[in-house]
Amino acid sequence: MSYDCKSPADLLKTIADDKIEVVDLRFTDLPGLWQHFSVPPSALDIAGLTDGIGFDGSSIRGFQEIQESDMLVVPDPTTAFLDPFTEARTLVLVGNIRDPVTGQPYSRDVRHIAQKAEAHLKATGTGDVAYFGPELEHFIFNDVRYDQGTNFGYYEIDAVEANWNAARRDRPGLGHKLRPKEGYFPVPPADALQDARSSIVLHLEKVGIPIEAHHHEVATGGQGEIDMRFATLTRMADNVMVYKYVVKNVARSRGMTATFMPKPLLGDNGSGMHVHQSIWKGKTPIFAGDGYAGSSDVMRYYIGGLLKHAPALLAICAPTVNSYRRLVPGFEAPVNLGYSARNRSAACRIPMYSPDPKAKRVEFRCPDPAANPYLAFAAMLMAGLDGIRNHISPGEPIDKNLYDLSPEERKNIASTPGSLEEALAALEADHEFLLQGDVFTEDVIDTYLLYKRAREIDELRLRPHPFEFFLYYDI
Repeated sequence: MSYDCKSPADLLKTIADDKIEVVDLRFTDLPGLWQHFSVPPSALDIAGLTDGIGFDGSSIRGFQEIQESDMLVVPDPTTAFLDPFTEARTLVLVGNIRDPVTGQPYSRDVRHIAQKAEAHLKATGTGDVAYFGPELEHFIFNDVRYDQGTNFGYYEIDAVEANWNAARRDRPGLGHKLRPKEGYFPVPPADALQDARSSIVLHLEKVGIPIEAHHHEVATGGQGEIDMRFATLTRMADNVMVYKYVVKNVARSRGMTATFMPKPLLGDNGSGMHVHQSIWKGKTPIFAGDGYAGSSDVMRYYIGGLLKHAPALLAICAPTVNSYRRLVPGFEAPVNLGYSARNRSAACRIPMYSPDPKAKRVEFRCPDPAANPYLAFAAMLMAGLDGIRNHISPGEPIDKNLYDLSPEERKNIASTPGSLEEALAALEADHEFLLQGDVFTEDVIDTYLLYKRAREIDELRLRPHPFEFFLYYDI
């Protein structure tokens, strides 16, 4: 259940009227994990809801050191919803982080960065609002096991619908298994997760997130996609966090486990986060025009910015070592930094489902759902605005299947980075576009690079088994 709260007074009235028993305060750390703590309604008043509620920020990844740990979370009343998974009647509030000494927004608060990106868009005069519509893919498995010791290490996953179960004798052999790359999209019983996804959709709509469609995805063994209706940048990032929470908890309630790990299965498709985006000025969709595929000059410059800064963007939009097991040639994940109207092998696509100018948008296909949505959406907008500001040409569109091109034809088409370290090096060398309007800061970039490089070593050396790493970090 969602609420229509606009102020702290509205929140207090809702808490009283709806007999709320617990208030859960949530925010997102630098890598993109939802954090929370809960308080009883009796601990809340107008001052706390307005000025913020204190917590220890020293244990939050990417936040403060222990000698300066006190932080405040300031709830946003418009984010209120009733948690559908708790025993106690629990109101959830998403908040921003504030420094208690200066009283200012915290520079490393990712939600604040997203809000600054929206403000920067308006300040440029290019447009009033940026809409984002990510398509997050995920896997729902029936079993995950992993362990590691001095002399051994393993991980093992299982999914009832997967083709590797066709010959098992410890359960009835009923057939209807999905072979690799054949999960898009047969009906049940081959699609064994229809009811689970429908339950997820119903939960999402109850908490106020409108859904357009859901379906099985290409990979065997439980891959699915649920498409949320587009929203403004920060609101959509909020929705992504709610979406991940609901997917994981519905799976858990049905005796299964969900992951947004980019590449959990060897030799099959990984999970991406294709991101549709557009800019409007007033009631005018400024990406619509008379150019290629119905695009405007502004839209093509925006695409030019995405393509130019793609290597740096992917340090934020494909932020794990495992991301680059997905970003390889020959799979649905595009490694080719070009654009096209209907060609899904290009990094940027202009969907052609509708001739309506209001539907004109660009889809950036390289990101994956391990990304922090606040940082990823803000970074994409900043790259696109840099393209508009500097009239960056995206080059000629490529309407051929890029995987079928000859080596001679391919040599002039740039590719995505081949590893996380390459992407981090690109971000280190190319992040001036992110600093415009003080949206990102040097401190945020430096902290992010330091954290990701430390975790890259952790993933590659200390935690060699991917499921241990990704379940540990809750992707």
